[in-house]
Amino acid sequence: MSTDTGDDWAAAMAEQAIEEAQAVELDEFSSDPSPFSESEASKLDAIMDIPVTISMEVGRSFINIRNLLQLNQGSVVELDRVAGEPLDVMVNGTLIAHGEVVVVNDKFGIRLTDVISQTERIKKLK
Repeated sequence: MSTDTGDDWAAAMAEQAIEEAQAVELDEFSSDPSPFSESEASKLDAIMDIPVTISMEVGRSFINIRNLLQLNQGSVVELDRVAGEPLDVMVNGTLIAHGEVVVVNDKFGIRLTDVISQTERIKKLK
């Protein structure tokens, strides 16, 4: 068992990329290495180190307090999702993507299958 999980993740992702390889047309990049001006880049740098909470939500369930207090080891709580349905990827409580669970080297991870566009996220805020 390797202690370098970064290499294991890279190998798993490379294997996945080979399985799903498809021809894709890419737009040409401009010669400018950064699409931002210096002042915009410095403003962006100011927020890059702000920590956020990322969580994966398998599903939800609403129960009353009486049933909540009766839960004990071995209790089963039914969720509002069916098996195989994608998980929600939340950042600070806001849905940003959907994904599926992967296991690499006995650790759980998530492979993003659909990223919510910025426009859609703004619409949900209104």
